Amino acid sequence: MNILITGCNGQLGSEIRLLEDNYPQYTFFNTDKDELDITNQLAVDDFVNRNEIDGIVNCAAYTAVDKAETDQKLCTALNTEAPVYMAAAIEKRGGWMIHVSTDYVFNGKKHTPYVETDTPCPDSVYGSTKLAGELGVSKFCKKTMIVRTAWLYSGFGNNFVKTMMRLGREKAELGVVFDQIGTPTYARDLAVAIFTAIEKGVNPGVYHFSNEGVCSWYDFTKAIHRIAGITTCNVKPLHTSEYPTPATRPAYSVLDKTKIKETYGIEIPYWENSLEECIKRMK
Repeated sequence: MNILITGCNGQLGSEIRLLEDNYPQYTFFNTDKDELDITNQLAVDDFVNRNEIDGIVNCAAYTAVDKAETDQKLCTALNTEAPVYMAAAIEKRGGWMIHVSTDYVFNGKKHTPYVETDTPCPDSVYGSTKLAGELGVSKFCKKTMIVRTAWLYSGFGNNFVKTMMRLGREKAELGVVFDQIGTPTYARDLAVAIFTAIEKGVNPGVYHFSNEGVCSWYDFTKAIHRIAGITTCNVKPLHTSEYPTPATRPAYSVLDKTKIKETYGIEIPYWENSLEECIKRMK
């Protein structure tokens, strides 16, 4: 089986690449923008056909949430149009697609974990383009598995964990919002779940995946500093109103993972345990 991985140098793509040696039965085509311009439909068609691709894992996305508010054209090209090009190309070959999406398709006004059947209602350009991408891939490829995730971090790329570790060492005091609730996701755990889906056979539909448990960004930061041994920074809780951003963040974006656990028989680690593993690997 020939599998195309897009966004291979990002957080999730990098974790997938680390695990590929465990699956010698597959041939992986790891691409980023230098190897394949996914916003060019002809280039996508050519690559998929020339390399006889059987399945696509789309980890590529425009994820600069605040910048997206003013950079709508590129955000739409990467999050809405490019996934459709991939879905259409792989459908012609009778293949499958795993498309990674986001909790930002919801506005965060619910107070119980979001299930896959909840009606999306994005509150930002980023969330709107990701939702449009979900609808597009579902329409153009019958065997599409959409995996929504949240608060993604890893030892690769830029992310909240790395930023809080750096700021914790640089600053004596740090303010972090405490009234936005969700669950961190270690990209390595998501990569393992994706490989499980490939191994067991891609079941079309929408799935939610994050680590287990719930916390605020403030709680997350306190845990990062404790595990990383950062003791010189005083972390203070902030209201969202005290830290205005161009894009609206969901106040509550806890995802219910029952469907993916039951469909693929996976156990998902608790968020603090995965955070410890990630920081240990980074050291």
